[in-house]
Amino acid sequence: MAAPFVDTAKITVRSGNGGNGVVSFHREKYVAAGGPDGGDGGRGGNIVVEVNDHMSTLMDFRYKRKYVAGNGGNGSGKRCTGRDGEDLVLKVPRGTIIRDAETREIIRDMSDDRPFILCKGGRGGWGNKHFATPTRQVPRFAKAGLPGESRDVVLELKLLADVGLVGFPNVGKSTLLSVVSRAQPKIANYHFTTLFPNLGVVYVEDGMSFVMADIPGIIEGAAEGAGLGHDFLRHIDRCRLLVHVVDVSGSEGRDPVADFEAINEELAQYSPELAGRKMLVVANKVDIMEDPALLDKLRAHVEGKGLELFEMSAAAHQGTQELIKRCAQELAQLPPVVVYEPTYVERPPEVDTEGEVNIQEFDGTWVVDAPWLQRLIANVNFSDYESRNWFDQKLRQSGLFDKLEEMGIKDGDIVSMYDLEFEYKR
Repeated sequence: MAAPFVDTAKITVRSGNGGNGVVSFHREKYVAAGGPDGGDGGRGGNIVVEVNDHMSTLMDFRYKRKYVAGNGGNGSGKRCTGRDGEDLVLKVPRGTIIRDAETREIIRDMSDDRPFILCKGGRGGWGNKHFATPTRQVPRFAKAGLPGESRDVVLELKLLADVGLVGFPNVGKSTLLSVVSRAQPKIANYHFTTLFPNLGVVYVEDGMSFVMADIPGIIEGAAEGAGLGHDFLRHIDRCRLLVHVVDVSGSEGRDPVADFEAINEELAQYSPELAGRKMLVVANKVDIMEDPALLDKLRAHVEGKGLELFEMSAAAHQGTQELIKRCAQELAQLPPVVVYEPTYVERPPEVDTEGEVNIQEFDGTWVVDAPWLQRLIANVNFSDYESRNWFDQKLRQSGLFDKLEEMGIKDGDIVSMYDLEFEYKR
């Protein structure tokens, strides 16, 4: 039994936390004052997304929904840095779009070979060796590692195909794909034989080929969820050329013109841009045609709209070569496959600053500690002016500056947190 075709999945990903810096002092025989030698914490592991061309569905994400990268190791004495957390690499099929689960905005279109860091691991904390100064030679504090990022995302597969076959069920789309390529879709004489999209590479001549996709049969009301609904219509979003296959045999008592217009209406309801895409029309099953008037009626209707009509019998291999050569000619003039640009904008996180704040003095240095402060710093880009302003605004809103002033700390006594973070990032 074939595995089910899965083209959407919602998952939670979280990168690793950075390791903590350590407080340590060098102790060695005959060395009277070795000084601080606490090492830094290691970086937390990243969540990395890569394309795997051997995958065709998102089946791997159907049952496992949470993915967590490794945490960074804590530092140790003798200036030893903790190990970096292990990156977690998620493999997805080419053409997978990563969306923010809440806003549905596009974070990344995985259509190329470049790996993408979806969540960055937390930075490791500083050991006490970094806080030694000529006036503070014995720092007894270190910096904790920063937490990793966490987010809910939706993976959505949109097949990368040049040509998309559309039409009612049982009109011969799968047969056509099997004839012009090496794809082996299920073929039978009943509706909805194809329950998931199939891809095939069509070789026209040396150095010329294209990818064709057989989209499961669309019926009237698909845009509202009838039949297979619009579950698979997303897979023709990227197709540069549409081939509309119509059954003109009359074996099922259907009107080819009515079928043609019904499918076009469903495409228009799903996406007006898709309905206006370049289209070739194929009159299939001409070898078993019961009434030639049906073909003449469809030809007049299609050519009246300025479209080309091809007579074909996919089962008898009649007219298939003419069709693929015409597809290749059209593709040579059309723009490349669509790659979606990111629309997601990182928003400042909501950090609750109502928690307790602990302020202590160590060797003339004031140290501010609060659980929410670590989360706040983890979401600040200190190389960006607006991000630093947001950080300053949050600190003022929390009442931290007022509390420092109440303790008698003057502006000149406060070390710039920006300078500290810039130095920390280096």
